[in-house]
Amino acid sequence: MSHTPLDLSHIAVRDKAEILAQALPYIRKFHGKTMVIKYGGNAMTDPALQAAFAEDVVLLKLVGINPIVVHGGGPQIDEALARIGKKGTFIQGMRVTDAETMGVVEWVLAGEVQQDIVGLINHAGGKAVGLTGRDGGLVRARKMKLLDKDDPTKEYDVGQVGEIDSIDPAVVKALQDDAFIPVISPIGFGEHNESYNINADLVASKLAEVLKAEKLLMLTNISGVLDKQGQLLTDLTSRRIDELVADGTISGGMLPKLAGAIDAAKCGVNAVHIIDGRVPHVLLLEILTDQAFGTMIRAR
Repeated sequence: MSHTPLDLSHIAVRDKAEILAQALPYIRKFHGKTMVIKYGGNAMTDPALQAAFAEDVVLLKLVGINPIVVHGGGPQIDEALARIGKKGTFIQGMRVTDAETMGVVEWVLAGEVQQDIVGLINHAGGKAVGLTGRDGGLVRARKMKLLDKDDPTKEYDVGQVGEIDSIDPAVVKALQDDAFIPVISPIGFGEHNESYNINADLVASKLAEVLKAEKLLMLTNISGVLDKQGQLLTDLTSRRIDELVADGTISGGMLPKLAGAIDAAKCGVNAVHIIDGRVPHVLLLEILTDQAFGTMIRAR
């Protein structure tokens, strides 16, 4: 896959050197640290953004940072379901996953989408390896009990949607130590070897927590968490997020994203960032510059 590289000819050589020099403190600070990246939205579907993302991940690895990619694939699953005449349905941001849908989820996420990402990273000069939650016993799961957010006595059956029981990161650590970049599909397995579709935000958050990652970065199709006037909220605590959920400012698909972010922040991940995946090279901008992009989540 070829793409047109960014034209930097208008930038003076001295300025390019200055930009690189300014990145040095961040490279030094984060050398050897783990960064878990939730990859989704436009960054996954726009060819130029795909190429920029892959280059960012490879560069992070080359300067001694350990990126781990956890990907979603909602639009691709919807397209595949449409091809077999099936429409996706959601309850409180969770995809209802019957047995037929689970089969589609597995071949889209662990096949098509994951291998596209692995190919992009390898093409950019990295060494990516695709995993699902089954590989190395990575993600053990159980059937999710989804309670109504307004009436906790009411429970929804969302099929083969899973909650995480435990994560065994041994296979991820082994790959990292051997210079590979893990690319993980959010599919877990249960005690009877059944498959579970797990929200990718929750898998990324839990993995970051278990690995005590330096950062969890979640790429989205918006600039971050917005208030009711559409203004970016750059710094949020768990208490403030609770208030925003209660008054309806935060809803839908942002709910599991923020729930996972808060858990990760409370359990040792130094910083959680929700960033705009529509911005080319946003990972490098967020990690290697002092400019804040998106919303940072803190435990308190």
